Amino acid sequence: MDERTEYVEKLSAQMVEWDAQIDLLKDKAKSVIAGSGADYSKAIELLQRKRDEAAVKLQGISTANGDEWTELKTGVDRVWGEVSATLRDAVMKIK
Repeated sequence: MDERTEYVEKLSAQMVEWDAQIDLLKDKAKSVIAGSGADYSKAIELLQRKRDEAAVKLQGISTANGDEWTELKTGVDRVWGEVSATLRDAVMKIK
């Protein structure tokens, strides 16, 4: 398996994990006090947007030709870090 395929598979698995975590956060947010729910919804909405941005970047790597994917990898790594940080923040808010 080549480096790009391994990278895409690793990040695809991470996306599946994020989706599961986002679903759990949505469930937790539904059970919180009405006043806090709006804050939680905003945090989850931001997380979902970042996750979707990461998915678009990952798709770009999947379809990139030749060495283009290594250039795209830098942007993907940045977005991946943002999603991870946003997820951590959302989890801390909703706990």
